Amino acid sequence: MRGFGVSVAMVLVLVAGPASAAGIDLSRPYGNKSGCINKNGQEVYAEDMLLLTDKDLVTAASACTFTDKQAKPDGSLTIKAQCETEGEEGKSPAEFTVKPNPKNAKKLMIADADGNVMGEVSRCR
Repeated sequence: MRGFGVSVAMVLVLVAGPASAAGIDLSRPYGNKSGCINKNGQEVYAEDMLLLTDKDLVTAASACTFTDKQAKPDGSLTIKAQCETEGEEGKSPAEFTVKPNPKNAKKLMIADADGNVMGEVSRCR
């Protein structure tokens, strides 16, 4: 799991769909620059890719399908997922937290179960 967390931290793509958690609206995808370029499928390769939807979190090295989402009183969203990692067989469980960036309300921060920030994403156009 630790190796997976490092892989996810290096390249995270989250895919978002209709979901809302105390102000977090995942009805449209969020991503970093390369994540948003790839929102409709792989168009470019970038190790820093992050794409978040209401159903998935995708990075260059992994793809996670959400199994549960829980809105928290602090406005964050806790997500449980099953993840496939490049080069490994099978799926492994993972947990992520998505919360608004305190410095920029238009951006979301994604952290792993240990609280390590994996990246920051904005709503894709």
